Amino acid sequence: MLDVLKAEGYIRGYEAVTNEAGHAELEIGLKYYEGQPVIRELARVSKPGRRVYASVKEIPQVRNGLGISIVSTPKGVMTDAAARNANVGGEVLCTVF
Repeated sequence: MLDVLKAEGYIRGYEAVTNEAGHAELEIGLKYYEGQPVIRELARVSKPGRRVYASVKEIPQVRNGLGISIVSTPKGVMTDAAARNANVGGEVLCTVF
């Protein structure tokens, strides 16, 4: 998911780090534009108790294409536009605006 967010320009980057207790963590560099965060809304769609699957025709658009949906497909994790271009559906993980 982080690779998709970086490719779409929502985050600066990320790296794996180890905290003081010796546990691995991901450090994410958020991106800002004119003092405001680029990610205004991040909503989880699929949850462990309720998985949401969509065919290629049913993949939701976020705010008429201004945002993205992140979809887990048999061809990998990708945006809604990339899934439509690849003609695959899958599990809708989250929406980002």
